[in-house]
Amino acid sequence: MSPSTTTIRFNERVDAMQPSATLAMKSRAEERRRQGHPVVALSAGEPDFDTPEPISNAGVQAIRNGFTHYTENPGILELREAICDKFDRDNDLSYTPEQVVCSNGAKQSLALAIHALCDEGDEVLVPAPYWVSYPEMARFSGATPVEISTGVENEYRLTPEMLEDAITERTRVLFLCTPSNPTGTVYPPEELAALADVLRDHEHVFVVSDEIYEHVIYDAEHRAFASFPGMKDRTITVNGFSKAYAMTGWRLGYLAAPEPIAQAAAKIQGQFTSAPCSITQKAGVAALKMDKGPVRDMVAAFRRRRDAVLKRLRAIDGVRCPTPEGAFYLYPDVSNFFGAEAPDGSPIEDSDDLCFYLLEEHDVALVPGPAFGEPDGLRLSYASSMEDLETALDRIEDGLAALR
Repeated sequence: MSPSTTTIRFNERVDAMQPSATLAMKSRAEERRRQGHPVVALSAGEPDFDTPEPISNAGVQAIRNGFTHYTENPGILELREAICDKFDRDNDLSYTPEQVVCSNGAKQSLALAIHALCDEGDEVLVPAPYWVSYPEMARFSGATPVEISTGVENEYRLTPEMLEDAITERTRVLFLCTPSNPTGTVYPPEELAALADVLRDHEHVFVVSDEIYEHVIYDAEHRAFASFPGMKDRTITVNGFSKAYAMTGWRLGYLAAPEPIAQAAAKIQGQFTSAPCSITQKAGVAALKMDKGPVRDMVAAFRRRRDAVLKRLRAIDGVRCPTPEGAFYLYPDVSNFFGAEAPDGSPIEDSDDLCFYLLEEHDVALVPGPAFGEPDGLRLSYASSMEDLETALDRIEDGLAALR
């Protein structure tokens, strides 16, 4: 007989870890669908496009060629060289293959960076709203996440003053994400330069720069944080293939860092997972070398969806929403609806209540704001068909209008 879970002693850091809110909402939406409810899920950050054909063909060819065995732990040299070429071409940055580690998704790359750098007593700065895994990764490394509220008034961007005020002698890492998940915010180059100016006076602070949405960008310019003077030696750039190339299920990410940090990350990976899938690595090479027409087409579709959804949201009295310039998320402030009642008398006290009301009563899945450290908002992903988005917005409008 299996022991009761109440008798099992877990690592205290596992006990303290919060489950992913985005995955939890996705699971709840799928459960309601199985029950026969016509749920429109705008909770997952996943392009609804197929992987471009040149990438898929490369994966198939790798299988046919028998390229199905273990590879070098940090990734095949061909892929790491292609990533170095990408940095040179797209970001004006020079890396060697020894400074690149390929992993099983950008999420793993983020975790490798944090676990290589952080220890007990360290602090990790996490501007909010943040991607849900940042503080949990920090905690699991033994560090303490320090949230910095940025606010809808600042369009959810960290200012130099906020950063300066948050840095202490214990600060080890700053998480930076542009374009941002969950807000779609893109930091202009001049604002990144101002943050770099602050960090130059604090040489003990490293930056983990999450740039997974680099190519999903609209009316803005992406600048790699490592490209600013003095930042390359203190920046771990994390990127991957899931978002721009619609390769979420292929699981391939990478980091580029000063060689000692890259080697430390590779050491951790060697004991935990070893290299990413051999077939996926060949597909990644094809992604970096192919014509970017399919990526541009996908981004153009996301732009049209963003514009349509933003227009609908802003027409709802009580909703405030900055214009996202990248990624495929909107992060509206919905705090004007807190304190209301649902038609059945249930209180809507916060974003959690509002999201579960919209799911249970109107079959729309969104992600509540507390998971992202900004409780007045919620995250809506527009990586869905225009038909699904229009249906979801009709339901959201009806649901909010029914509150009293």
